Amino acid sequence: MRFGLKEKKRILIALLAVLGMGLSVSFLLRVDMGTDPYTCMNNGVAAKLGISFGTWQAALNIILLIIVFLCDKKQIGWGTVFNMFLVGYVSDFVTWVTDKLVANDVFTVMSVRIVIMLIALIVFVIAAALYMSAGMGVAPYDAINFIIADKISKVPFKITRICVDALGCFIGYLLGSTVGVVTVLIVLTLGPVVQWMKEKMDALFA
Repeated sequence: MRFGLKEKKRILIALLAVLGMGLSVSFLLRVDMGTDPYTCMNNGVAAKLGISFGTWQAALNIILLIIVFLCDKKQIGWGTVFNMFLVGYVSDFVTWVTDKLVANDVFTVMSVRIVIMLIALIVFVIAAALYMSAGMGVAPYDAINFIIADKISKVPFKITRICVDALGCFIGYLLGSTVGVVTVLIVLTLGPVVQWMKEKMDALFA
């Protein structure tokens, strides 16, 4: 399969964005002030099962991919594969590296936690919006949101995203994950930012 220059740029954007998401997720988990809803849910499940966050997230993504394949195959692309496996395992790898290089007590200092949280939050929201707007496929969890929005034409994506994310937060909370200020901010901002970023991306590659 050959790709033109525009497609190659979109693939590169999706890959770099997903790597940025994995990096930011690792630090959001370390400062323990909340994460994105999908991470919140999956981190809770992984802890209960006694397996790594990346392994459980990859397993659930495979299950959700089957649903997406049956409902809307056009949502699947390189971005789907990148997100399915890289976010969780990059997060696990960065956590392992920081455990080796950074003293654990650094993450207990409130001022440091707040700074890390703010930077990681900004990186995550921008990276997630970029990857979803690249048009090279999205992760199964994100695809579910687009499918619901397409099926219910009167409901915009940002509303479906908030509702599905709220459900993920609730499940994560029941499983013992931290639902904090970061979680609330991502639920409220990611949908609108994705919608805005997609318009800009479409205009750029028109």
